This record gives sequence, C-alpha cells and structure tokens, in this order.
Amino acid sequence: MSNKRILISGAGIAGQALAYWLARHGFRPTVVERAPRLRTGGQGVDIRDQAIEVVEKMGIMPRVRAAAADVVGMRFVRADGREISRIDIEGIKNENGSAEVEIMRGDLVRILHDITTGTVEYLFDDAITALDQDDDGVTVTFAHGPARRFDLVVGADGLHSTVRKLAFGPESDYVRFMDHYFAFGNADAELGPDRWVTMFNTPGRMTGVYRSGNHPQAKAYFMVRSPRRDIDLRDQQAARALLSAEFGDENDWHVPELLAGVLADPDAYIDALGQVRMDSWSSGRVVLVGDAAHCASPVSGAGAEIALIGAYRLAGELAAAAGDHRIAFDRYERSHRPLITRKQQVGPNLRLMVPKTRLGMAVRNTVTRLPLLESMSGMERIMSPQATDRLPDYESVADPAR
Repeated sequence: MSNKRILISGAGIAGQALAYWLARHGFRPTVVERAPRLRTGGQGVDIRDQAIEVVEKMGIMPRVRAAAADVVGMRFVRADGREISRIDIEGIKNENGSAEVEIMRGDLVRILHDITTGTVEYLFDDAITALDQDDDGVTVTFAHGPARRFDLVVGADGLHSTVRKLAFGPESDYVRFMDHYFAFGNADAELGPDRWVTMFNTPGRMTGVYRSGNHPQAKAYFMVRSPRRDIDLRDQQAARALLSAEFGDENDWHVPELLAGVLADPDAYIDALGQVRMDSWSSGRVVLVGDAAHCASPVSGAGAEIALIGAYRLAGELAAAAGDHRIAFDRYERSHRPLITRKQQVGPNLRLMVPKTRLGMAVRNTVTRLPLLESMSGMERIMSPQATDRLPDYESVADPAR
C-alpha cells in the first residue's frame, strides 16, 4: 500500500466519513480543522438512497435513527399564521417504503467523531496555509503548527474551500452564485409546531422555522432572491446587516422574532446560495470531496448524502488501487460525477421553497393542497434524484475489470 499518510482538511461530514474509511482500509489519516472544536451547528440533513447503505456499512445506523430529527412534514402559512397547505413527508415515505432518515447535521458530526476518535489524528484550531507538491508527496504549511509532509491531501473544507483555492485557483472560478442569499440560526421553539417545518412566503422571500421532534432548540431559516451584493460575507457584521436590510421591514407572521433569534445567535450561518462546478476534482496529489468539490447548495437536500457516498468511493478507490492516487482519483470521479450532475438540478426545490411571484406562490400552494397522497408520491425523487449505479463493495476482492 502506497500513499498511506493522508491529510484531510475539514472535520465535517465528508472529512470525518473519509477519515473513517481510510483508517478502515489501512491508511493513516490526519484531519485538520480550523475551528477549536467540532462544528456541531447546522440544519437537518437527509440520509437517503446509497448513503443509507454507506451508514449501515459503518455500523452507525441505529445511532443515526435514535438521533433522527423526527420531522413529519412542511406547512405553508399566511401572514396571520393560518395554514395554507402542507406536505406530509412522513406519509409519502411510508407510502413509498422509504428508509431515509433526517438528522441534524451536528448530531451526525458527533457520531462520526465518536467512531473515528482513536484511529484518526485530529488537529483542531489550525488550518492549511500553503501546499507544495512534488513527485513524492506534499509539504503542508499550517497557520500554527509546524510544516509536515503527507503523501496526499484532501480538501473536505466546504463551499469556501481553502484547499481548492490553493491547489486549483480562486473561488470565483468554481462557485456559481444562484441568485439567492440564505441564513439559519437558533429560534424560539414556541414559534412553530412540534415536528414540522413551517414556511411563510412573500414573492422572492421565505422565512421558516424548523422544529425537530428530538431537540428542544428550533431553527430559523431565511432565504431571499437577490442579485449579487458587493459584500464579504465572512464579515459577520456585514452579513447580519444584509439579513436585517432584507427582512427588517417584515412584520407579518413570526418574521421579527425569528430574525431577532438569528441575529442574536453567534453561530448563525449567513451566506450566498452557491454551487461548485469543476471539470476535475483532483490536481496531482490533492483531491476534493464533499461541498469543496461539488456543493449542490443547501436547497438540494443532498449535501450529506453525496458527501457520505463520495467519501466512501474515494477511500474505497484508493484501497482498490493499493494507494495509487492517479488510478484512484480518476475512478472516484468517473463513478461519482453522474450522481452529482443529477443532484445539482435544484430548480424544483427553489420553486417550492421560494416562489418568485405571487402567481408562483399560488401554483405551489395549489399543488401542495392536492388531497391524494399519490399526487405527491415520488417527491423525494424529484427533490433529490436517486443514484442509478450499484455501490461497490470495496472490502471484497477488487474486480480487475473496474
């Protein structure tokens, strides 16, 4: 086995899942995380389709189901709070025999950390600042720790990936702005009914509250259609000012209370809606996984799913190729890219969540009021198209024909 020393930037879902599989296949992964501790915030994420098989192979599905968000559906309300329509997602799942599960991102991150502690080296409160590749490896310079030598480097550091910037070029070359800004953060649990996602729309805007059945803390969501703003969203004061400017004049439903909750949350996340589009996910000894490689945007409902599948494939292909990154990176990309192409088709999701016009809102409300459950069957496949190929078993004897 060659190339055993592998550095992963990012201790999120993709990074920790990859570290798990690499360690299981006999590699020596190290994870570096900019934050001083695990980032356990975030919204509900879906584990569906092939990601269910990945999680089952990891042996953590019982823990995932025990921590499930337990949300039963979406409600759409008027300004006075009266319900317009609802989507019974739990009923749709039951009707279609779906085994998918929704879990809060932070809970999944904790579970992944639990199963990698002891087999994976973690470097918290540090970050990569430079990469110097040669024929034999990569010299990595860190913000705080001493420089170290690794065989391979993986960027699992999200939409605004530092590894992608260092190895491939500026973010503007790869991140496509999707004409929306969004935010989520903590909210008063009394502002929405238990186990429901409740949404209020005006044209081009959405405010919502997410009430997990297994968590006392609710989450507020905001999304607004907007041209690109000349704002550095890494500046939290500027990001909060943008959110206040867009929603501060809204006095209907619970918008003022939800806005106040997000603005008061030090861990609130405010960003532009974007997708990562790249012709290649590898450059020499550096490769990307998860949002760093192919963020489909939060409205895709597929971020955790494709991160788990991509991590499984990347680690598995490295194992199948006995560590030869040139073979493994090519196989990883060829096998995973068709799924990403499908998952990045998020138009229906945006039209559902943030209709542009009052006519669009009326059409959405009419469709979601249809009484027959069968009329909504297949919504999961519309919102998050399924994989069509078979997930390889990398722990069996490798197929020479692959």
